[in-house]
Amino acid sequence: MLLSAAGAGSMISLFVPLIVFFLLMYFMIMRPQKKEQQRVKSMLASMEVGDSVVTTSGFYGILIDITEEDVIVEFGNNRNCRIPMRKGAIAEVEKASDGAAE
Repeated sequence: MLLSAAGAGSMISLFVPLIVFFLLMYFMIMRPQKKEQQRVKSMLASMEVGDSVVTTSGFYGILIDITEEDVIVEFGNNRNCRIPMRKGAIAEVEKASDGAAE
């Protein structure tokens, strides 16, 4: 009887660190990753024509057209370089300010 109680106690002492480890993994890795995915999804959903964007490769441009999966970004000062790309290639979006239009 004493032997089985000691065996149950050692089983609990084995599982507690595993449970703590998985909880730490969830709160340190999985949860922040889900929050970042939601932030990127909402950023891409709120893009509008005229917004300034930075692509994942580091190019700065202005959105001139948005479709379901793709965008057309205009690069350069002479506005002759228009490149279609996936929405996923957009890393940052800066909203077009109303003050610049005045």
